[in-house]
Amino acid sequence: MYIATIPNRGSPPAVLLRESYREGPKVKTRTVANLTHWPADKIAALRAVLAGKWSPPGTDVRLEDAFDIIRSRPHGHVAAVLASLRRLELHELIDRRGSAERNRVEGMIVARILDPQSKLATARGFSAETLDSSLGLVLGLEHTDEDDLYAAMDWLVERQARIEARLAKRHLTDGGLVLYDVSSTYFEGRHCPLAKLGHSRDGKRDKLQIVFGLLTNADGCPVAVEVFEGNVGDPKTLASQVRKVRDRFGIERVVVVADRGMITEARIREDLATQDGLEWITALRAPAIRRLVQSGALQLSLFDRKDLAEITTPEYPGERLIVCKNPLLAEERRRKRAELLAATETALAKVAQRTGRAKRPLQGREKIALTVGKVLGRFKVGKHFRLEFRDDGFRYARDETKIAEEATLDGFYVIRTSVAAGRLPAADVVRNYKSLSRIERAFRSLKTVDLKIRPIHHRKEDRVRAHVFLCMLAYYVEWHMRQRLAPMLFDDDEPEAGESLRKSVVAPAQRSPAAQDKARRKRTPEDLPVHSFQSLLGDLATIVINRVRPRVIAGPEFDKVTDPTPLQAKALKLLGVSHRYGVT
Repeated sequence: MYIATIPNRGSPPAVLLRESYREGPKVKTRTVANLTHWPADKIAALRAVLAGKWSPPGTDVRLEDAFDIIRSRPHGHVAAVLASLRRLELHELIDRRGSAERNRVEGMIVARILDPQSKLATARGFSAETLDSSLGLVLGLEHTDEDDLYAAMDWLVERQARIEARLAKRHLTDGGLVLYDVSSTYFEGRHCPLAKLGHSRDGKRDKLQIVFGLLTNADGCPVAVEVFEGNVGDPKTLASQVRKVRDRFGIERVVVVADRGMITEARIREDLATQDGLEWITALRAPAIRRLVQSGALQLSLFDRKDLAEITTPEYPGERLIVCKNPLLAEERRRKRAELLAATETALAKVAQRTGRAKRPLQGREKIALTVGKVLGRFKVGKHFRLEFRDDGFRYARDETKIAEEATLDGFYVIRTSVAAGRLPAADVVRNYKSLSRIERAFRSLKTVDLKIRPIHHRKEDRVRAHVFLCMLAYYVEWHMRQRLAPMLFDDDEPEAGESLRKSVVAPAQRSPAAQDKARRKRTPEDLPVHSFQSLLGDLATIVINRVRPRVIAGPEFDKVTDPTPLQAKALKLLGVSHRYGVT
């Protein structure tokens, strides 16, 4: 901040209090106040203050006491996320016309990335009285309450289909890959028709839940999300997503990639094989792999010296089977099986002790079997035990034959696809199936790490759908921010270099040397600290808008934005954002 004297032809010069700031590569200036009417000694005193060389004559007031900070509003993280959202033109995809509803939706998306909370807490964060950032100020939401946000959610869910179609047009291509998977999240309350008891992936068996399916492109960029009732099986959701891609998005040729629990034999027969231009990549379940071995179609000895081979069998006409063997995966499965078997035996021994104790023993064949069943259900290796029940106890022993049979297939998996070899070589089929890890990463971000989609408290179906859609849009912004910020994060910003280190597509993924160096040193090549995505946002939040009031010299209040540190400046440069974004 400085004082500029501007010539004014025949009139006295204009004296202006100005501030310079950087926006990208350009240095810009703005006028904070007009000081032309001030007396010369007052101007000289302020000029000395700005130079850090002044205190009021005859006083011992320190320079830092000459001003009061009226309020500080964390701003840097807001500027980073909001500017990224608008650089992606997501606000235009939501609605091409500006409106209060669009601003509120933008605010909820940004708030979900910065600090995911309930809609009531989010509204409090916007309010001029209770704000926790500059977001409400920048978007004009300082007088927004939770009812306004609920109304904006209702407004958004009506536009979901159009927004998803625009995202699909931007990120999906005809003949390209679409990744699809589902997850679930638990529900607080019992009044939403979507909330049902089902298979809980969150370990909340006593809670109602919803199921939601996520569509992404091959890189894991989210395109669409759909909410289902909590007791819907994974395969039952597939047909509606195929229709969405082909009918609503207008993509005639598509390759759907989903796991073996999603693309089942029934789904292939009823939903996929009957449609021209629709192809798929999935995997076989363990029983199907065992049948291939028993029929002789799969010779395990072929993999003594190689880890990938393509086979054909009449059982799967018109399809390709790519068999892979990963020794590291085999070792991990052996280790896990041994631990589960040992844990099961320990638990069964405790049940056996209960049947033989003197006081209140566990008696009765049905009661004993029920208790044993709970143990086997917990560790999931009951098939590897032989059990005999009596009214006064039971006997158990490992079934070594079944254990050995299962162990022969350790490390083996089989990718199944309808895509012709001329279009997609075997290695690329395996690589594309492994890309499902990107959608798993999306679920981790949505549910736990960043966006915290759970638990859900909304009662109305459309509110639940809007909440999940808001979280998907927030992940869309975060996904793109991570791509740009990767050099400063623990994320691998040179994945191609890591890929080149793999001896085979079957081998585990390798991090690039640069990513390994970042992880080891916790420093970037520029010797800046390496961050996680959330800790970097926390660092940017220390860029604040300070409302300043002169105490000693009479003058107007003004806003002063914190100058960024070298680390913050680097992050903002990668994002293409000014730290003053949104400040007038």
